[in-house]
Amino acid sequence: MPAVEETAGKGRVIVFLYRLEDALCYFSLASLTLLPAVNALIRALFGGRVPAAPSLIAHLLLVLGLLSGMICTRKGEHLSIGLFQFIKREKARGFLASCIGLLSAFLTTIFLWCSVSFIRVGLYPVQYIGFIPDRLFALVMPAGYAVIAFRFARRTGLKGTAGILPFLSIILGTAASLPAIFKFIWGIDLPEFAWSVTDAFCALAALVKVPVLILLILAALAGTPLFAVIGGAALILIQGSWGEIDITANQIYTALTQTSLAAIPLFTLAGFILSGSRAGERLVVAFKGIFGWLPGGMILVTVVLCAFFTSFTGASGVTILAMGGVLFRVLTGYPDKFIIGLLTASGSIGLLFPPSLPILLVGATTRTNTMHLFLGGIVPGLILVAATIFLGIVVSVKTKIPVEPFSLKKALRGLKGALAEILLPFFLIAGYFTGLFSLVELSAVAAIYVFIAEVFVYREVPIKKTPEVFSKAVPIIGGILSILALAQALSFYIVDSQIPEYFADWMQEAVHSRWIFLLLLNLALLATGCLIDIFSAIWIILPLIAPLCAVYGIDPVHMGIIFLINMEAGFLTPPVGLNLFLASYRFERPFVETSRNVLPFLAIQLGVVLLVTYLPFLSTWAVGLF
Repeated sequence: MPAVEETAGKGRVIVFLYRLEDALCYFSLASLTLLPAVNALIRALFGGRVPAAPSLIAHLLLVLGLLSGMICTRKGEHLSIGLFQFIKREKARGFLASCIGLLSAFLTTIFLWCSVSFIRVGLYPVQYIGFIPDRLFALVMPAGYAVIAFRFARRTGLKGTAGILPFLSIILGTAASLPAIFKFIWGIDLPEFAWSVTDAFCALAALVKVPVLILLILAALAGTPLFAVIGGAALILIQGSWGEIDITANQIYTALTQTSLAAIPLFTLAGFILSGSRAGERLVVAFKGIFGWLPGGMILVTVVLCAFFTSFTGASGVTILAMGGVLFRVLTGYPDKFIIGLLTASGSIGLLFPPSLPILLVGATTRTNTMHLFLGGIVPGLILVAATIFLGIVVSVKTKIPVEPFSLKKALRGLKGALAEILLPFFLIAGYFTGLFSLVELSAVAAIYVFIAEVFVYREVPIKKTPEVFSKAVPIIGGILSILALAQALSFYIVDSQIPEYFADWMQEAVHSRWIFLLLLNLALLATGCLIDIFSAIWIILPLIAPLCAVYGIDPVHMGIIFLINMEAGFLTPPVGLNLFLASYRFERPFVETSRNVLPFLAIQLGVVLLVTYLPFLSTWAVGLF
């Protein structure tokens, strides 16, 4: 349910609408969890399936994507670079926040009208999901973007004479959507004057394309939500190429009705249920009992736990925020600067292990077998974990950190206390690699397994507080799905314009050495990891580099692992690595100090990046075994 600070000072109607919005979103998430699990159960017991299950799952994901995006806007938690928060002058920050709100309201208004046009033209003839027409599900798109646009307009905080600007941004967004509005009114048979207006809009977009893109880049650096910036870039590029802007809505619908992407919110939910319980503390006790007698044993515990949580949530920041406090207290005796550097670096160290959400997206984007990518990430992931632990052991020996004598009784007691969580990765690996469950079914079963374990077995998450867990997971889900939806539109333009092929031809003429190409690729991906989140990078950058890697004969699995391990290192790379900001916030340390503390771990990660890049068998060896 809405937090107290959200509803403070709000009228009863607003509070009711907030609660209704949350209830619908939680219902969609719960239904999305139960349906694949029930489908797997029916298939196992009776050899059948729930009627229209894949289509229902896909369209529930669409509903969840827009509802969670609405809540994300309400809470002000959309993913952004957000450098404006480091501006000290309050007036300057307020002015920038107003500009961000106006631009976001303008862009989401265009998404609204594109969605209306798409439902009118793009969903014809009507298809039925069970007995429900697909247009009924699709109505959540214009409704959702209307609410999001209104909320961005309200978040500007402008009053008095300036209070008209938010409404003006929505009016201008509507005016900019005239080509889409014409198609909503007349369909594809537009009158001659409508075609003339549409052509004029395309000509204008082609003329101002470059300055608008520069403006959008600056807006992204200032803190404009990334989904709005990416969507704005897609709009101007599509229209500037004499395309139809309602293609954007078509791609949003396509992205959010991909059944495989349902695994993203479900694994994220499982991760938040774990982080909402005392699972982390119990795992610390268990691993401390097993490894506490080793020099650097607690370093091993820390790195393994961070990898575990990151592999489930798919977001390194969640691991830092959720586990940072617990692990900081566990690592007593170590210098504070070393602890902060270790926890900041370990926040992204699980992205190469199943059931990593980025691996799922890399597979979907490059059409590479997801099982092969999971296998390909295991050896590089273990090398990265081992290298980080090795540095911790060296520091432990130098600082003479005391160790505890091994106690079998204590180890078994700790193991028993966290048995459900320890068994979970083995259960997931067995369920997926034996073919017992599909990926979506596995994510649903994992969420239900974790829910039962933490709510009913350990009773650490009271049933009446489960809405709180949902409320923490939903903004992350909304932020990710909002970006993926608009990134699909930008990716469509990139692929449709044959930019990757032209880029590949140019690169092949300019760079003849495969090894130099790989070095340039690493540098480009590190810069990408600094500037944008991993989910945007997967859908926007991967379509560009995949043809390049094919030209230089790089295995698709090897390419995927190179991409992901560079993203991990990019999270730690100053001046704008995402983990640096989050760790600075979590541990209440200056940003420069946090950046300095993480440098030894960044050096290790860069070394592993080069190792994985130039020794491809590290990524392909495990795949060959199967």
